[in-house]
Amino acid sequence: MAPAFISPEEERRRKIVGINIETVTNVTSTDFPSHYPGEDHSWNLAKFAAKFQVKVHQNKPLDSVFSLINLDASLANAFRRILLAEVPTLAIENVYIRSNDSIIADEVLSHRLGQIPLTGPLSGLKWLEYIPRRPQGLLGEDSARVTEEEREAKDNDTIVMKLQVRCGWKEGMRGKEGEPEELYEHSNVYASDLVYEIQGRQSEYFSDENAIKPANPSILIAKIRPGDEIDMVMHAVKGIGADHAKFSPVATATYRLLPTIDILQPILGRDATKFARCFPRGVIELEEVTREESEREGSGYHGKVGEQKAVVGDVMRDTVSRECLRHDEFASKVKLGRIRDHFIFSVESAGQMPSDELFLESVRILRGKCFLLKGSLANIMR
Repeated sequence: MAPAFISPEEERRRKIVGINIETVTNVTSTDFPSHYPGEDHSWNLAKFAAKFQVKVHQNKPLDSVFSLINLDASLANAFRRILLAEVPTLAIENVYIRSNDSIIADEVLSHRLGQIPLTGPLSGLKWLEYIPRRPQGLLGEDSARVTEEEREAKDNDTIVMKLQVRCGWKEGMRGKEGEPEELYEHSNVYASDLVYEIQGRQSEYFSDENAIKPANPSILIAKIRPGDEIDMVMHAVKGIGADHAKFSPVATATYRLLPTIDILQPILGRDATKFARCFPRGVIELEEVTREESEREGSGYHGKVGEQKAVVGDVMRDTVSRECLRHDEFASKVKLGRIRDHFIFSVESAGQMPSDELFLESVRILRGKCFLLKGSLANIMR
């Protein structure tokens, strides 16, 4: 049987998830073998490569927005989960406190230090080895043979940082009144006070301007007063978000489906203005009806030259609130939906790596998983 011809309109209709006033329809994918008689929907690499698209909408060091088009939801969700939990980053793991005169308890201060994102050159961060977390028993107890304290720190898996700050009076300010910043030296302890100490071969990757440092040096760690001192040594290691949230490289990594707005009948005059207010600014725009449109048979604009009409603008701004469906005058004139295989990703980096590099790293990790699975299947078949 010859493969059935699928018109572009029919192909688009199958991809639209219907958004109704109280329900969502057509949520299940149908592009798999044997669903439609006479149509071949078996997965093909050449066909996927020809249709798959990536469109970058915004690319900033800490925030990127891009679209993955003609991609299955399972792959899109795999990238999201890898970004959250499997991209390795650097964070403080062990804190050795010599002195802590602040009002913050030692364990709370250690926890705050662990939450500070650390950054450095990508080549050096990739050179550092990842240390898997200790395995846990059924009841949560440690089942590791070697504890974290017994493990020997090495230059290729541990970063050493120091924090030595002492608060004192500024010259000539003792006994006076004013703001702490005016009276005291080092009354606020910031992430910028963390000092990196090179160990062994780390000088090849992290020297001078490439030193390990906090991604945001203005993070407030603690407040101290004259005579108070904080003196501690910290060991930072590589980890993944699945080990602890402090290793997660993203503040958020989300995706949403591209909205669709189909205006079925003309919306004119005051109704057009009201219709535009049902959406975020820029989603619906107002344009004047042209003479050509009014003379076109069946356009619905006959005799309406110069009147305002509602047209679809930037659908990416739409939040699919369904507000327009609450109004009876619009319910039959508009159809809302989402494109099932058009994913708009938003990746916000915590600062350890650029946001675009984070996504590329998630692709590399998924590729490595595929090779691992392929090798495992080959071993089974031997």
